[in-house]
Amino acid sequence: MARKTTKQIATERTKRGPLDPVIAEIVRNGVIAVTEEMKTNLMRTAYNMIIYEALDFTVGLFTPDGETVSIGIGLPMFIRGMAETVKAKIRHFGREGIKPGDIYVTNDAYITGSHLNHVTLTLPIFHKGALVGFSCCMAHWIDIGGTLGGMTTDIFSEGLQIPILKYQDRGKVNDDLVDIIRQNVRIPNRALGDLRAQVTAVKTGERRFLELVDRYGRDQVAAAIAAIMDRSEAAARARTKSIPNGVYEAESFMDDDGISIGRPIPIRVRVEVKGEEMTIDLTEVSRQVRGFYNSGITTGHACAQVAYKCLTSPTDYPINDGSFRSLKTIVPPGRVISATRPAPMRWWMTFPMTIVDTVFKALAPAIPDRVIAGHHADLLVAQFHGFNPKTSEFFMGNFGPLGGGWGAKRSEDGVCGTVAINDGDTHNSPNEQIEARFPLVVERYALVPDSGGAGRYRGGLGVERVVRARTDITLNTQIERAHCRPWGLDGGRDGKGNSVALRFGTHWKTEFPNAKVLVAQIKAGDAFRLRSGGGGGYGSPLDRPVEDVRNDVRQGYVSVHEAAVFYGVVIDAETFRVNEGATLLLRAQGT
Repeated sequence: MARKTTKQIATERTKRGPLDPVIAEIVRNGVIAVTEEMKTNLMRTAYNMIIYEALDFTVGLFTPDGETVSIGIGLPMFIRGMAETVKAKIRHFGREGIKPGDIYVTNDAYITGSHLNHVTLTLPIFHKGALVGFSCCMAHWIDIGGTLGGMTTDIFSEGLQIPILKYQDRGKVNDDLVDIIRQNVRIPNRALGDLRAQVTAVKTGERRFLELVDRYGRDQVAAAIAAIMDRSEAAARARTKSIPNGVYEAESFMDDDGISIGRPIPIRVRVEVKGEEMTIDLTEVSRQVRGFYNSGITTGHACAQVAYKCLTSPTDYPINDGSFRSLKTIVPPGRVISATRPAPMRWWMTFPMTIVDTVFKALAPAIPDRVIAGHHADLLVAQFHGFNPKTSEFFMGNFGPLGGGWGAKRSEDGVCGTVAINDGDTHNSPNEQIEARFPLVVERYALVPDSGGAGRYRGGLGVERVVRARTDITLNTQIERAHCRPWGLDGGRDGKGNSVALRFGTHWKTEFPNAKVLVAQIKAGDAFRLRSGGGGGYGSPLDRPVEDVRNDVRQGYVSVHEAAVFYGVVIDAETFRVNEGATLLLRAQGT
């Protein structure tokens, strides 16, 4: 992606003139507050749980050129997609075509980088006739039409495609577009309710940002935003400079594309650090695939940006484009994270998580104190639909995202039951909400013992959820990383992979070639089980303090068997006392 040169940035700084540092700090906190209020209002007015409970959305403020000022993230992977969508709308309408009272809409997967379910609204913000920014909201609609279940092989079967259009033209709603949406979704009152909620969010952004401009002046706010970006840039550059210069490479794989079952999808990354700049090259990531695991090129750049943000400025807020001026990304078209039309993109979010994981893996030799071992890297979503026997009404919904195990660090255990990095700020939907809305019962929801990779620092544990159907349903899972298990680092062991199982009567069916179970017919009384993987361990398990292993066993995180096999610690299953002699012998033998 094109970056401003150091000379260009320096010239811009010179032109800005003096800035009141107090105003700059007020604006910094102000734009964060604006995007947080946008999030809150969207959650309060949305119709579908995936928005108001799971937080599958992103909101943001952008400069008149489409640069990110602040985003309130639910999906970290949308860090690039929203900005590029705003820029695409600017190009589409031209400066002269952007008017006060407009709201622009699209779900074009090749612009947003994600699937058609992500509908993005953008509102231009005007102050006394001058364009001062954009307010934007991307949110997941539970249904956008298209094929209800199974595997898709092109974008046309995945639902309604909305090109860049005016949802609202100088204050007047485009009723024709609303009618088209209503005609193409299965539960229109919910879809249009979410649409109105998104309008509320972008109007909130407009109103609150204008309050900042009115109070402190247009020039001062613009200068403050520029200064905020400069500070973010400086922090990222300083952190990058602390990484040893060099070229770092790593590889991993995805299980398959859901069509060529058992054929792994290669993931290779190349990272070059030179002074205060980093280049992340994704040229050797797999070509786009036939199954629906592709994403658009903005997601390819987002993979690099999410990894870079985690490594260089994870606590620097607001999240803005200044943080990425020192990052160069190389993403050729036609890869699984830069797919071209008409590649299917329904499950766009899965492969990017492993690419981020692999970037961390590549840099582990250079900065072992800043990276984590592999994590479960999947949302573990189960989609279901059927007819409610009490009302005879059609219903559709999903379980997820389900948390799982994150990789251990050099200095601490991995976290348990946490949503994967693509949706890192989203929430797991409460069981009670699902049971109240759908004819389903959650029988079990618990951490999975022994799922975290053994190590000096243990990987986080995965989660198991068992769900029984109270009526016949059709189930679809698209789960990855069953075979590519979360890897350990520096002698740490791999975590368990993700898995799915079906219960028919009293018999569990667990033998699947992967964790992708499409269009499974679940009868009333039958059940399905989703089990997320654990994180990889860090360091040799034999170096983990004996008392820590004992505590893991007491809490049910590690079994007595695995404590002995992997950690070399012999523990009585009833008293939890450590057999010191046997433990010394096992550890001396290196188990």
